[in-house]
Amino acid sequence: MVPKGLKRFLAEAGEIGRFTARFFNEAFKPRYEIQELLRQCYFIGYNSLGLVAVTAFIMGLVITIQSRPTLVEFGAEAWLPKMVSVSLIREIAPVITALICAGKIGSGIGAELGSMKVTEQIDAMEVSGTNPFKYLIATRVMAATLMVPILAVMADAVSLYGGYLGANIHGVVSWSLFWNQVFETLTYSDIFPSIVKTFFFGFAIGIIGCYKGYNSSKGTEGVGQSANSAVVISSLLVFVLDLLAVQISDLMNFT
Repeated sequence: MVPKGLKRFLAEAGEIGRFTARFFNEAFKPRYEIQELLRQCYFIGYNSLGLVAVTAFIMGLVITIQSRPTLVEFGAEAWLPKMVSVSLIREIAPVITALICAGKIGSGIGAELGSMKVTEQIDAMEVSGTNPFKYLIATRVMAATLMVPILAVMADAVSLYGGYLGANIHGVVSWSLFWNQVFETLTYSDIFPSIVKTFFFGFAIGIIGCYKGYNSSKGTEGVGQSANSAVVISSLLVFVLDLLAVQISDLMNFT
């Protein structure tokens, strides 16, 4: 006898899989909604930039300040820029950026599409001959897939600058010395996987937010539930995808 919770989980996973398959079936067929895609890129990317930048700056500053006493204790204070840069670029900045986007973008998409669903705006688009899946879903998923990596790269740069300021709070590290150590430490195998996995983060955030909003029900209460579940599921998927990315990256480095 299959537990009820497991059965519900598997059923929803299947529905998300079917929703994703429909996205790939319709997203790359003409007619392309380029104008709507650019508009969604602006809303998803530009409107999230401030929050991502502030969070990344504080994150780089705090990690540097917190790491310094431990390195001083072992006489490895000179390694501070190297350790901070690898930690931020490999893992912390991409994941935190994705979580911020899951909260802001995922909830926004879920609430927006959910309200359109319960007020029958999506049904009206179908009656008028417009393909709501291509216009509403494909553009938002593609915009999230494109914008999250760009936000992650910007977060990398801002967090490293925060790390530079943090290194100079209790000591003196010149601008050139700090950045020379950063770029000497970082390799292609550090940067490339961290950027590639953010595309999957963005796709997961977009597809879950759209799925929850597009299938919203129960009136205004359902809109809130859609937004909330979009954040929870997309955040969980970010961690799962990050775990898979780390395992694949380690396997490639090992081989």
